[in-house]
Amino acid sequence: MTEYDAVVYDLDGTLVDLAVDWKAVAIDVLAVYSYDGVEPPSTELWDMLDASSSVGLASEIEETIADHEREGARRSERLAHADDLLEREVPVGVCSLNCEAACRIALEEHGLADAVGAVVGRDTMPMRKPDPEPLIETIRSLSVNPTTTLFVGDSERDELAAERAGIDFEYVDGRKPSY
Repeated sequence: MTEYDAVVYDLDGTLVDLAVDWKAVAIDVLAVYSYDGVEPPSTELWDMLDASSSVGLASEIEETIADHEREGARRSERLAHADDLLEREVPVGVCSLNCEAACRIALEEHGLADAVGAVVGRDTMPMRKPDPEPLIETIRSLSVNPTTTLFVGDSERDELAAERAGIDFEYVDGRKPSY
């Protein structure tokens, strides 16, 4: 990765493993819908989050998910790429689908915060990955050239965000991107 002038990482599954029971999060989000008497679009967490604005539950749903993420960040496990991040001699950022506070907590917990120049989470801006804007904003915040930036992640959402942003992508496990 020496040909890159900056590296942006996804957080969960890439630098750390957040200790979040996502099934429990979905159950709690379903409870918010139920309490307000609103039919959820499905039982899938991200579908419920996506629909939350249109049914007036955005802040309650976001806070429910963020509570789990912040606690999970405090109990997270550091992954091998965290060491790679610390060895970088180029600007480093984090662009995550987790809330920004959870990202910052996890980075602090694992001694990574000082090495990261920009953090963009799910709630930092109105758009979320795979929309390219969060990744572009992370790169903009680092004041680096997008064409010489690498995005490292663990999901198809990460890959799609990079493709849409015109940024080189690498899977954390070494798999080749599909584009």
